Amino acid sequence: MNIENTESQMRKGLLELCILGIINREKEAYPSDILEQLKQANLIVLEGTLYPLLTRLKNAEVLTYRWEESPSGPPRKYYTLTRSGLKFYEQLHETWIELSKAVNHLTT
Repeated sequence: MNIENTESQMRKGLLELCILGIINREKEAYPSDILEQLKQANLIVLEGTLYPLLTRLKNAEVLTYRWEESPSGPPRKYYTLTRSGLKFYEQLHETWIELSKAVNHLTT
């Protein structure tokens, strides 16, 4: 059995929760800052994974964004949670807490 594949699937399953958690904590977030925080938490994610996920969450009205001019390049897109996005994040977080307790109970 391939442990790398299983680990990858587990990380992918939690990526949405982690991204929404970063945006919720920071109130708004620039994608490269999200990538940096994920990297610091040892969840290495490529831009090619993050941007489609942000777009999907925006299209689902979980996220919204605003543009800000940048002194050193093109304008930057800063993401924030919508009201329904905050509710979604809170439900997802509660689900994670319940799953985490169950998994810890069963595996320790």
